[in-house]
Amino acid sequence: MNSSTSSSKSTSWRGFSITLLAATAVIVSAIVGLAYVVDPYDTGRSPLFSKAGVRPQGPRTANPSRGRDPVFNAMISGNSRIQMLSPEKLNEATGLNFVQLSVPGSGPKEHLTLIEWFLRHRQEPPKALVVSVDDLWCTSDPALPNDKPFPFWLYSTDPLEYARGLVRYDILEEMPRRFTYVFGKKAERARPDGYWDYEPEYIRLGYTTKPEIRKRLEQTPHAKDPRLERDPMEGRRQFPAIERLKDIALSLPKDTPLVLIMPPAYKNLMPLPNTEAAFIDRACKTAAASVAQVHGKTAVVDWRVDRPENRDPELFFDMMHYRHPIARAMEADVSEALRRLR
Repeated sequence: MNSSTSSSKSTSWRGFSITLLAATAVIVSAIVGLAYVVDPYDTGRSPLFSKAGVRPQGPRTANPSRGRDPVFNAMISGNSRIQMLSPEKLNEATGLNFVQLSVPGSGPKEHLTLIEWFLRHRQEPPKALVVSVDDLWCTSDPALPNDKPFPFWLYSTDPLEYARGLVRYDILEEMPRRFTYVFGKKAERARPDGYWDYEPEYIRLGYTTKPEIRKRLEQTPHAKDPRLERDPMEGRRQFPAIERLKDIALSLPKDTPLVLIMPPAYKNLMPLPNTEAAFIDRACKTAAASVAQVHGKTAVVDWRVDRPENRDPELFFDMMHYRHPIARAMEADVSEALRRLR
């Protein structure tokens, strides 16, 4: 009798477990299906509930909408070291229509993903690409590791990868927000061109006035690097990110200008001569310049050099983030490079 009772309970639990799993699968499938139809981040995968743009949010999830917006015929990619370039000012100088697709805390893997997304959603050939090539591009790791989370699934060409990405709690929060944005008469839209001026925020946080913050500029992170007579890896260094950029450059229409800009760094962040860091930097710059071999309409704007602006502490908040005067000068250099290429 005990054996019979035990067997009956086991069968009941097994039936309950199967029913629970089946119900969970149905519920999750229904949520994913609804999310696919709602398209909470305006990726263009569903024609329903469509409305230009998205509600105000971070660039990681706002950029799928911006990158496919047909209004823009030119783009800027990178991280916070390039986000101070103003699309409006570049538009005035070039006659193009730029979208700023930079993502703070991102690296080349994310940048390449955004470039490919932008190109994939152009009905007409793009008029210009401006790509920030900072020192993160100088990695030899082919995996191009990224330090901060990034929703690569949002930009995937694989519908199944995108659907799997929708299985997350954030989607439950975002779907009603999308409905509010689509149907709300006064719903606020995230800035279409993606520009965000971080200068007021840095000033508010005391980056221009607090002595303990200002003295960070005088640190010398490369001071202990040993000096070398020659580069031990000369001619053998590989930069997978730049190789992937070459593949993209090769696919561009031959008349599309491509500007590679190396963003500035404060003088104390620059590698010391004849050190491993300096050899890597030089080889990386040479590799970046070689993109022109596969795409003739390529120019390099190098601000990662010793120049007066990079020695002026009043033009920097920290060793990598600069103020308006440098941004305006960089915009002028980019505009001039585009003028020459066009």
